[in-house]
Amino acid sequence: MSPQAHAARTQSTLALTVLRVALGVVFLAHGWQKVFEFTIPGTQAAFAEMGVPSAQLIAPAIAFLELLGGAALILGVLVRPVAALLAFDMLAALFLVHAPAGLFVDNGGYELVLVLAAGAAALALAGAGRFSLDALIFGRSRNRALAALA
Repeated sequence: MSPQAHAARTQSTLALTVLRVALGVVFLAHGWQKVFEFTIPGTQAAFAEMGVPSAQLIAPAIAFLELLGGAALILGVLVRPVAALLAFDMLAALFLVHAPAGLFVDNGGYELVLVLAAGAAALALAGAGRFSLDALIFGRSRNRALAALA
């Protein structure tokens, strides 16, 4: 590998790591807030008030997806499927709750959920990068299904 290719690969790996950890921290914090600060019953009530369908089922699922999914992104484990679920979560939040309020978050808008959805989608497409548990566990796997997770 040429020095330029090696440098580009290292930069890409660092970029994925920065994105993965930053998104992981935000998702973990939001999941923590839903589970431990608002509590599951409080989150269910808030989701119902916002018009989220099946709020009694969806609220705990989303709370734990964000909590555990954020931790998974930070660690770099099962990044592609977790990131895909988180991207779907944010797109649902965008269309079900935030879109009518416009772009800006200070008006209840969708700017934050749009950025989180885009970042999660990028990780779902690109994977965790070399500095991750996925790369450590699955990186040299001959099983294509397992290697696709990294």
